[in-house]
Amino acid sequence: MDILQPIADDPPSPGRQSCPIRHLALIGNALPRKCGLATFTTHVADALRDRYPALVLDHYAMDDGSGVTYACDIRTIAATDAAAHRSSAAKIDASGAEAIWLQHEFGIFGGPAGSHILELLEASRLPLIITLHTVTDTPSDEEDVVLRRLLARAEAVIVMASRGAEILRRRYSVDPRRMHIIPHGVPDRPLCRPDDMKERFGWAGSKVLMTFGLLAPDKGIRHMIEAMPAILAKHPDATYAVVGATHPNLVRHEGEAHRRSLEDRAVELGIADRLIFVDAFVEQEQLLDMLQASDVYITPYLNMNQVTSGTLSYAVAVGKPVVSTPYVHAREILADDHGVLVPPADPKALATAVTALLDDDERRAALSRAAYGRGRTMLWPKVVERALAPLAVRRRPEGVKAPASPSPSLLPLNAITRMTDPVGMAQHARLAVPDRDHGYCIDDNARALMVMVGRNDDEARSLAFTYAAFVQHGWNRDIGRFRNFMSYDRRWLEPEGSEDSNGRTLWALGFATKADDPGIRSWARHLFEESAPHLAALHSPRAAAISALGAAEFSEHPLAAPLMRHSAEQLTKLHGQASRAGWDWFEPVLAYDNARLPEALIRSGQALGDSRPVELGLRTLEWLIGRQTGPRSKFRPIGSNGFGRPYQPPLAFDQQPLEAAATIAAASAAFEATGERRWHDVARQVFGWFFGDNDAGVPIADPSDGSCCDGLMATGINRNQGAESILSLHLAAQSMQRFGKPVRGGQDDAMDAEARPLALH
Repeated sequence: MDILQPIADDPPSPGRQSCPIRHLALIGNALPRKCGLATFTTHVADALRDRYPALVLDHYAMDDGSGVTYACDIRTIAATDAAAHRSSAAKIDASGAEAIWLQHEFGIFGGPAGSHILELLEASRLPLIITLHTVTDTPSDEEDVVLRRLLARAEAVIVMASRGAEILRRRYSVDPRRMHIIPHGVPDRPLCRPDDMKERFGWAGSKVLMTFGLLAPDKGIRHMIEAMPAILAKHPDATYAVVGATHPNLVRHEGEAHRRSLEDRAVELGIADRLIFVDAFVEQEQLLDMLQASDVYITPYLNMNQVTSGTLSYAVAVGKPVVSTPYVHAREILADDHGVLVPPADPKALATAVTALLDDDERRAALSRAAYGRGRTMLWPKVVERALAPLAVRRRPEGVKAPASPSPSLLPLNAITRMTDPVGMAQHARLAVPDRDHGYCIDDNARALMVMVGRNDDEARSLAFTYAAFVQHGWNRDIGRFRNFMSYDRRWLEPEGSEDSNGRTLWALGFATKADDPGIRSWARHLFEESAPHLAALHSPRAAAISALGAAEFSEHPLAAPLMRHSAEQLTKLHGQASRAGWDWFEPVLAYDNARLPEALIRSGQALGDSRPVELGLRTLEWLIGRQTGPRSKFRPIGSNGFGRPYQPPLAFDQQPLEAAATIAAASAAFEATGERRWHDVARQVFGWFFGDNDAGVPIADPSDGSCCDGLMATGINRNQGAESILSLHLAAQSMQRFGKPVRGGQDDAMDAEARPLALH
């Protein structure tokens, strides 16, 4: 009796022949590298070419330096070289690719928990789809950081099991609209009788049990070997075939010790003649033939958190009755009576389940038909169709609610006060604890003075005198310059500080001339008048710009106009020398505190009644905003790792709070100069960067105590809370207040409104 009935083929859905994009970059691994991800990525590439012949597909593979020779159409990226990842991003963007599809597994990329891939993704502006091959509820700290960065960057996230989606929703708060559960793709093979295939492998006359995949201890093969004596007692014609090479990582560390231990165990049990080891990385077509020749497929895996198994998917695709331990993927794909589940590490349970299936031909055939039917929903054409579907209807940031940012007026001073002693504000911190080894600097105490002057409460007025005293003590009257660095034992470490620190101190003095407290106000005026003539011709463009910002705050004083004119003339000249097509800037490079340059032009031009600096400031600020807009239109500060790269696109890391504060202040100046609401929208989105609307999708500032971490690194948050970062947060909040009452609702309403893209056109 022919108990296997044919099942009608389920072809790919009609009406979806056209690909939603014309050019795709696929990143993962590639054959002939011997790993599951290489097999998967290669099959994805093959399926895309078959399904969409007109699609231009660039396949990028991680090269681990093991000497694998790839096909000529495979583009390789050195896995351990972060610079190679960044340069590959430039190549991908320049290639005409319209999107990136990343096959992600922590172990194949270089850096801590594979963090080098972030260098590539954050250096590219293309929309990103990610297929996550590992999703666990217990990641390491480094894995957790990397995954959060990937999730924040992706347009769409693909997992192969609902358990993975549940983890992403619960642990990482991923919007369900961005998640897609798409099963592991499988090839298209007809359903056939095992006996029709056995002879070609010399298996005729045997009941063949099979497990395939890279051999490793967590595959649980030992337990299945230990189950064989009980199985053979009832079915002496049973044979257990273990197909696959030993995992390369295991070979590197211990050679073939694991395989030998399994062989030795079979000898001890007296079943070595019923055990077949196929020690090879078997090509797909032969592997599928072997699968079709088997009677029962077994996955006795020991890791119950495994959310995907290509071997199990392939077995289901060809209609194999399956006995498996209940790891995540097995529980899902074998649900509803599509297979048999047994406890892990239990040879007796394995023997009972396998024997029952070998005893019952009808039951085995029913499981075969059910598995094959489920496999028809997992064919590669269906998988790649569904994976690329999000690119046809991309969700733009306008439709995604940004993380809520607090009202600026509510930021407490706790973090500032814990960094402050009777001398002044400490420069650096180890996490939240002041680091006395690095003492103090006038830069931070000048910023702290501005924060206190910008508030109107008793605590701020008291602290203002501490910071004013530090600034006063820093003035070196003998040479007409401010000192900058002071050790913890109150010794100045230099007779004069940098030009930038002098410019920033003058800015704070100009700002403090508007203090509510008459003591601070008169002191600031006096020291401004004494120091400004000495600082009227600073050469550094940032020093000149920042001093001009101080002068703009004290614009009615006769010393102010020369400072502002000097800065405007210097920046205009520099712009004429450095700008070129596509580079509308004052220098050949982008560095730190960038937005202070256009801000100085806008505020100086406004104060001087000269429209030319204002126009140049607005234009260059708009250009800078474009450079500080990352994928999915999020604000991305110029990364400090990219400083000093003439006429090159900025790098994504490390992102500093200083840049966010400067950009908000510049947008405030642009708003005051033009009255255009779009600048308020820009500032509001940049302010959200502090509170999670950033590349990592996590806050770096805490509104409960007014603290701020030192920035976003390629490997996560720099959790030190130095003075510059904390003060940048508070200055940013005060710049937000300068916009006045928002058009819609109150300030809290404005802060919580939906994010708008940074692009100004």
